[in-house]
Amino acid sequence: MAGTGTGRRGFGVRRAALCMMIGTALAAAAAACGTAAHPGQAGLTAVSAPPQTIKEAGSSLLFPLMGTWASAYQRQFPGVTVKTASTSSGKGIAAASAGAVDLGASDAYLSSGDVVKTPALLNIPLAIAAQTVIYNLPGMSGSDHVRLNAAVLAGIYEGTITRWDDSRITAINPKVNLPDIRIVPVYRADMSGDTFLFTSYLSTGSLTVPGTQWNSKVGYGTTVAWPSVPGEAKATGSASVLQMCESTPGCVAYNGISYLQQALAGNLGEAELENYVGQYELPTARAISDSVASFVSLTPPSETISLIDGPSPTGYPIVNYEYAVVSTRQPAAKASALRAFLNWIVTTGNQASYLSPKGFQPLPRALVTLGQQQIAEIGA
Repeated sequence: MAGTGTGRRGFGVRRAALCMMIGTALAAAAAACGTAAHPGQAGLTAVSAPPQTIKEAGSSLLFPLMGTWASAYQRQFPGVTVKTASTSSGKGIAAASAGAVDLGASDAYLSSGDVVKTPALLNIPLAIAAQTVIYNLPGMSGSDHVRLNAAVLAGIYEGTITRWDDSRITAINPKVNLPDIRIVPVYRADMSGDTFLFTSYLSTGSLTVPGTQWNSKVGYGTTVAWPSVPGEAKATGSASVLQMCESTPGCVAYNGISYLQQALAGNLGEAELENYVGQYELPTARAISDSVASFVSLTPPSETISLIDGPSPTGYPIVNYEYAVVSTRQPAAKASALRAFLNWIVTTGNQASYLSPKGFQPLPRALVTLGQQQIAEIGA
């Protein structure tokens, strides 16, 4: 996908610049160029445009933030209605590919198979997210954070580590009094971007830890063939993961950072995860930003890249771009509305007032530029 749109991106950028120069005196021409979808946006007074509805569906991790964005955007531009749905990343990609929605939201980037199937699809980062590992250990202090790593988590989800006081867990938690209770691993049963991120971490870890074979046996994806583990639990959607873990002593689960405050309010614990250099980190704003910083210069024009387990010594190991999956093939009016909405998200919508309450981090400036170059391709 990176090699298919370079010329079109350059044309889109030049065209946008030309339209900005035209200004309000030629507003109709500017609207045709697609730089102003709403009165007053980008410094232009656009001709009256028919009302537009943008349908979005996908990532349950992004869903809380997408709802915030949609409400704010509709207040600012009443002529646009944004309908959101939490359906899972896999379903969001599939719906965008089939044209059933205008925007698919995904924690996972497009696979090569997705691109071959639907070459007009783009994946455009909207914000920086992270994934947390949560657990239910009754009697533990909220200030005690259990340390976990890819090898231990793989052992839990393979069924070779079954109790919380297993020596492989206590060895990395010498200061934590772990209870002798059964571990209940919870995983997503739907096509989940959270599963993609979590299994990517387990797969990456298995390449560096002797005796860990997760990558060769299970691998990674929005769905995987989970090993059969006695007592395992399945959930559909991020909210379901949270509810299941809250009601299940001994639970361990993976879930998006947008649900972390709810997890902590429900007396669940938050794990420190081992990063590439062997340090254990919580998903703080700084640890997430430090991790992403090492990938910015490596991000290609298509913005398709894994951010798992980067080299930063202070970075959190499971971070990701939250993607909007959108087809470049759109009717003119819908294309204009989509370009305007997505440009608003990567600029105004990336302010801390929108992101921080949900645990997200803003896109680095270089990513905003790459995203706007992709956005210019919609309808071009």
